[in-house]
Amino acid sequence: MSTSIATPPRAWGMLALGVAAQAAGTLLVSAPAYLIPLFHAEHGMPLAQAGLLAAAPTFGMVCTLVLWGLLADRYGERWIIAGGLALTAVFAFATVPMDGDLGLGILLVLAGGASASTNAASGRVVIGWFPKQRRGLAMGIRQMSQPLGVAVAALVVPPLAASAGTTAPFALAGVVTLILAGLCAAGIRNPPRPAAPVRGTDAAASPYRRDAFLLRIHLVSALLVVPQFALSMFGLVWLVAAMGWAPTPAGVVVASSQFAGAAGRIVVGHLSDRLDSRVGLLRAVAAAGTVAMVLLAVAAWLHADAAAAALFVIASTIAVADNGLAYTSVAEAAGPFWSGRALGIQNTGQFLAASAVGPLVGALITVVGYPLTFALVGMTPVAALALTPRHDRVHRDDPAAMASPAGVPRPDPSAAPLRR
Repeated sequence: MSTSIATPPRAWGMLALGVAAQAAGTLLVSAPAYLIPLFHAEHGMPLAQAGLLAAAPTFGMVCTLVLWGLLADRYGERWIIAGGLALTAVFAFATVPMDGDLGLGILLVLAGGASASTNAASGRVVIGWFPKQRRGLAMGIRQMSQPLGVAVAALVVPPLAASAGTTAPFALAGVVTLILAGLCAAGIRNPPRPAAPVRGTDAAASPYRRDAFLLRIHLVSALLVVPQFALSMFGLVWLVAAMGWAPTPAGVVVASSQFAGAAGRIVVGHLSDRLDSRVGLLRAVAAAGTVAMVLLAVAAWLHADAAAAALFVIASTIAVADNGLAYTSVAEAAGPFWSGRALGIQNTGQFLAASAVGPLVGALITVVGYPLTFALVGMTPVAALALTPRHDRVHRDDPAAMASPAGVPRPDPSAAPLRR
């Protein structure tokens, strides 16, 4: 195991701001999905059109993730996060007087694209301010932001929209993101990193040219997204339509899986610090994911209610446990000059894979039923396991790569001075 390096006290405050910032962005991105019943039942909007509107913020994120990462690489994290949140608030407020569905959809695309600033940049804050021996835990905490944002949206959006109109949740998201923009501008500081490398030197070269490590992690994460979104998208309808559950207890099981998944990310991240291994634990998560999905398929086939509920929570928890591990591994391997772009590519691949899960898994369920679908979905972690590297990579410009036996970074006489 690696020796311990002290974590700067302010790093935890910046982590809290990063979690809150991304949760606020997730609140906005998730809000349209919880407006579908109102759009459909009260406004007569076809489900296909309502679904397209709900997907608009995610489409915006896919279009801008790499761009935000590039800007964070070049200009630092503080103003990218704060500026992106402020821009998110502007687009969110602009939806309030909007009447037409087309205009609303365009604004949601723009708001989602602006909110993506926190995805890549807040990950860079964790990598920059936390030593290697604490990054897994810190990134696991950071990865809680998505389920927290989804949970807040599920609790707040439907009643608020019913009482104040369908644009009220976007106004709320605008207020929250604007407040957090100010807090992040005041509380986040760019972490120390080497001075910008000279173009044409090895330090400036793309880490993707060095080896296939980053590409393999991107592909692994895209494959492991399949069980995660298959369960989150179809878990509720499976329990209600196929298992005969009432909607309320089925909803409790699905909600429990979200909270368990958030806690699981922290536990797995902390364990990766203790074991001093990201990809080794990632391999274990992939193997466990296959086992859990196959057991869930058996429980679904046997119609064993109690076992099915327990295995659904377990499988859902395992299905999201890889996110922090892969995210940390990508940032450490990419280094301080490429981590923003690499994290943007990482998220883009996951969102693209997730967008294919709905129609493909839905069609598979229609043809072969839930039990066999769960078993087939469980084969994607097998493919991920075959692709997962066996050893971690840490970029040479990462301070962790030059740690002395006592845990103090060794000075590198050939390195440029650090800047903030």
